[in-house]
Amino acid sequence: MNKLYHVAFIMDGNGRWGLKKRKSRNFGHIKGIETVKRVVRCSIKLKVPIVTFYVFSSENWKRPKKEISFLFRLIKNYFLKEIDRINSQGIKINIFGDLNKLPKETKSVLKKTLKLTSKNKNITVNLAINYGAKNEIISAFKKTKKINIKSMEKNLYTKNMPHPDIMIRTGGHQRLSNFMLWQLAYTELFFLKKLWPDFNIFDFKHIINKFKKSKRNFGSV
Repeated sequence: MNKLYHVAFIMDGNGRWGLKKRKSRNFGHIKGIETVKRVVRCSIKLKVPIVTFYVFSSENWKRPKKEISFLFRLIKNYFLKEIDRINSQGIKINIFGDLNKLPKETKSVLKKTLKLTSKNKNITVNLAINYGAKNEIISAFKKTKKINIKSMEKNLYTKNMPHPDIMIRTGGHQRLSNFMLWQLAYTELFFLKKLWPDFNIFDFKHIINKFKKSKRNFGSV
């Protein structure tokens, strides 16, 4: 039975979910946070060491400015409100991506969160914010003196952690959208039609059970 070390999520469908409920796209983003919290709680119970969420891509700057501003306020306010609960659960927050372009207050709160949770050990929650896999690979390439796989991997955001065993994308689209292109080379990919706010613990456990029973060859027979 396969061991599970790292699960990655493309949380697609928040905006569509909000509109489907005859409300705003932003309402969908609010509900999407509740799904994240459920998944993290379940991951802790199932002893999954690492989860990664694709929060905001380097291409998401093309979205309406009002929606972008709302998303960063949502991120900032969430961590201001929830930091004590996060710490009490032993959650370590880690960031993949370039924070320099983020609003000053959001960036400050995120940096404070990283520092406050740095010694927590129950689970590592990676948040990919202003992240693009192509930029990550180019950055790693520039830092690597001797070009080989091991040297490159030492300069990726995921250095010192296992690559995802499972990648789950909700929302119905079957593509990677510039997410962890290097790390997903041998990851088991699961695409769901459900929108992210509708993703539940039963879906998560069903996928984990399928993964544990799957045969993983990694190029061998």
